[in-house]
Amino acid sequence: MAINCGGLPEALFESELFGHEPGAFTSSAKRRIGKIEHANGGTLLLDEIETMPMVLQIKMLRVLQERRVERLGSNEELPVNVRVIAATKADLRSLSEQHKFRGDLYYRLNVATLQLPPLRERREDIALLFEHFVAQACSRYERAAPELSSQRLRELMAHDWPGNVREVRNAADRFVLDIVSSEGVNPDAAIGPAGSSLAQQMDQVEKTLIEAALRRCQGRVPAAMELLGCAKKTLYDKLHRHAIELERFR
Repeated sequence: MAINCGGLPEALFESELFGHEPGAFTSSAKRRIGKIEHANGGTLLLDEIETMPMVLQIKMLRVLQERRVERLGSNEELPVNVRVIAATKADLRSLSEQHKFRGDLYYRLNVATLQLPPLRERREDIALLFEHFVAQACSRYERAAPELSSQRLRELMAHDWPGNVREVRNAADRFVLDIVSSEGVNPDAAIGPAGSSLAQQMDQVEKTLIEAALRRCQGRVPAAMELLGCAKKTLYDKLHRHAIELERFR
């Protein structure tokens, strides 16, 4: 069960999360099972948890500690067995030090942390994601896939993608529909992360171009050689240099 903590009015938040009994408040004619209770035996995802109202953070902390939930208007505590995943774009530790997020809730949630780097820090994923979304767009719009030129791929690699995966999806849609946008990729942006040398950036572009060609050719080296316009020995040297395994593309 997923709940967007930033997408609910504060007046409805408590009812959505904990549920309520009939007559708990005005217009509550029927019993409502809250998201926590509904997720019993499964997983509860709290997205944008940094926006959760402070007063509800206290109740959430108690649920996590006691593994019991109480509906609004009820005196009965119900046992719940849920795995809680909290997602946030903010630094919860910093917010807790600024007293903008409860420190005890932060430390209760902070069992295992997964850091998801922005797309600009994992540029090797850009071409694969773009081609994936292009295939989806072609199916959705019933159009043939346009040819992805080396120049276009270099531009994709150079863009910073502040919108991350959502922005890649939109760019793929525009590519399939042949729409020129003022928010398109920026060929003048830096290709590598801050501090990367020109050689490192060129290596990253070269690796991405080779992998894109191999994906298009289902790992067939002769076809990839023709697509890239390079000799067999040159291609194999570059495969070894970039640690590219042909089995991944077959």
